[in-house]
Amino acid sequence: MKIKQKKISVFELESVPRAVAALAVPSVLSMLVTVLYNMVDTVFVGQTHDPYQMNAVSMATPIFMILMAFGNLFGIGGCAFISRSLGAKEYGRVKKISSFSFWGSVAIGLICTFIMTLGVGWILPLLGADAATNIAGISGDLSPEETQRQIDNFRNLEQYTRDYLFYIGVGAIPTVLSSAMSNLVKGEGAAKVSMAGMMIGAITNIILDPIMILAMGMGVKGAAIATSIGNTVATLFYLGYLKFSHTMLTPNPKQIGVKHGIFTGVFSVGIPMFCTNLLMSLSNLLLNRLLNHIDVLATGGMGIAMKANMLVVFLQLGIGIGIQPLVGFHYGARNFAKMTKVIRFSMCCTLVLGTIMTALYFLFTEPIVSIFMTAGSSGSAADVAAQQGYAVKMLRALMVSGPFLGIIFVNNNAFQGMGRGLASLILSVSRQGLIFLPVLLIANALVGLDGLIFAQPIADICSVIMALIMMEMIKKKELRQLKPGIRA
Repeated sequence: MKIKQKKISVFELESVPRAVAALAVPSVLSMLVTVLYNMVDTVFVGQTHDPYQMNAVSMATPIFMILMAFGNLFGIGGCAFISRSLGAKEYGRVKKISSFSFWGSVAIGLICTFIMTLGVGWILPLLGADAATNIAGISGDLSPEETQRQIDNFRNLEQYTRDYLFYIGVGAIPTVLSSAMSNLVKGEGAAKVSMAGMMIGAITNIILDPIMILAMGMGVKGAAIATSIGNTVATLFYLGYLKFSHTMLTPNPKQIGVKHGIFTGVFSVGIPMFCTNLLMSLSNLLLNRLLNHIDVLATGGMGIAMKANMLVVFLQLGIGIGIQPLVGFHYGARNFAKMTKVIRFSMCCTLVLGTIMTALYFLFTEPIVSIFMTAGSSGSAADVAAQQGYAVKMLRALMVSGPFLGIIFVNNNAFQGMGRGLASLILSVSRQGLIFLPVLLIANALVGLDGLIFAQPIADICSVIMALIMMEMIKKKELRQLKPGIRA
């Protein structure tokens, strides 16, 4: 029980800046590890000097994001519910929540394994990586040599994407489960354990990538295998934590509970985050298909830009995710004044961090892009240069909203911590769906490539305004429940 009290004291006893730092710093470092996890494949695949292997990673990314979405469905939903239960001192419920989230992740991961290994041929056309469809769209005005070159490139692209998806699918269970567990342990204040598990998985991936991709000449296939192994190692770490530490969490199937609000409590918060990841995946898929119709190299360029931009996005997201259990605890304890201070302080932190990162990215755009792909001595140097040019332009466009992104993440995670799943769902769906998709389609029809490039920052700025308005409305409603004379 001493360990349990120590974890809860992070929520109860620390000042707001110290409490935010205690939970947000490990979360930010975890996000940094996640960024490295996602970047490292792109960096080493880029060293093959084959832009079509890079395109395969970009095209397969939406499917990998869906796996992460399932992990967040149970992980973030369970995390928020666990922290609220701790705040309300309902410790018995924590075991039921954790067991339900654990085995739900395993079941979903198993289903994804079957779909991605046995149904990979069905997935390829959805991604725009189907060779037959792309070959049919080749212009008849090209020379026979250029036509054959494009046919070969499309066939290679299909095979690369097929290989990547298959081996990511083999590791679907540990991918979903490690994502879920990294969030569940944070629900009881074990942010450092969450960070350690992610770091162990990332280091494993980083070590294996150059060996499998370059030394063994496996290319994108090696990248996928290294990622799956890394997630497996992270999952084993979390299982060890559950077995050998004095945690309140348990994977014991006998503790699974879906009644008494367990099912709705997890999913009311998990579904908005799932929808966020799912819509992000679908919008990424649509964006890739639209870019493919303009120039297949633009698809890879956007993939590089989005990978590079992940550092700015995920560091601010880390602050938002980190304070979610803190918000949930104070909400569960009905301490609205301190909850409001946590939210305000966290938004200020993201604004400062986002501004600094954006300035650095604008100053060093080209060196950052060059990390992911350098021109080789092969005949593809012109393609590599064109892809780099796209990536530089796209990265600068994405950074327009860089300073303000954290405001969305802090408010969205605060909604989740408060159990306001509908508010979180509305904000999530708006940023990645209701706002972004119409902007994407309209901008593509009116402006073309430049419209596609600036669709995301336009949607982000609109979502920032929406998040602030929603928080003010919810805060006013909550303030009515405070004692007279108390103000947040």
